[in-house]
Amino acid sequence: MRKLDTKTIVVASHNAGKIREIQDLIGPLGFVAKSAADLNFIEPDETGTTFEENATIKALASAHASGLPALSDDSGLVIDALGGDPGVYTANWAETPDGTRDFAMAMQKVETALEKAGATSPESRTARFVSVLCLAWPDGHTELFRGEVEGAVVWPPRGGQGFGYDPVFQPKGYETTFGEMSAEQKHGWKPGDQQALSHRARAFKIFVETCLEA
Repeated sequence: MRKLDTKTIVVASHNAGKIREIQDLIGPLGFVAKSAADLNFIEPDETGTTFEENATIKALASAHASGLPALSDDSGLVIDALGGDPGVYTANWAETPDGTRDFAMAMQKVETALEKAGATSPESRTARFVSVLCLAWPDGHTELFRGEVEGAVVWPPRGGQGFGYDPVFQPKGYETTFGEMSAEQKHGWKPGDQQALSHRARAFKIFVETCLEA
């Protein structure tokens, strides 16, 4: 594993919610970070079929464009009753004809698919959020970190916090959805903490322990 020896990196994302969460996680560690959106980098085509492949594509694109290490995230909602969908196509399910993303529509699409599959009871709606972080250097070296959180899809959506599918995902052991949790509850994590809740925070914890700590 290669250690990260700089505090200046690029967050390889154009997703405002995702950028905010990553910056919340890396900020307390003293990083100076700009996003690919801030730098007006072109979004690369995510042609991979796994979270790992798409995370790598995004991180390498920003690392090569900036000449700095870049940290990307590829994440999604994996639903057992739907054979793992929407999975790596989680964002695609929210795409509209005009090129924007409508996550209210996407959540309804998930619910419709679950009803069609006969998954109406809580025990039949198991799911997990997956996040894969990729740290890439300009020379092409990459490191990958995967975090997952188990839970279930609920309906109707609850809460206006977070972003994406957060209002319909209730993590295992909790009575609230990600959409009902504050940012600190959902993904707040600091070095030395034993637990991290969200998929992104869990992946970030592994990243810190692997690439930052001595």
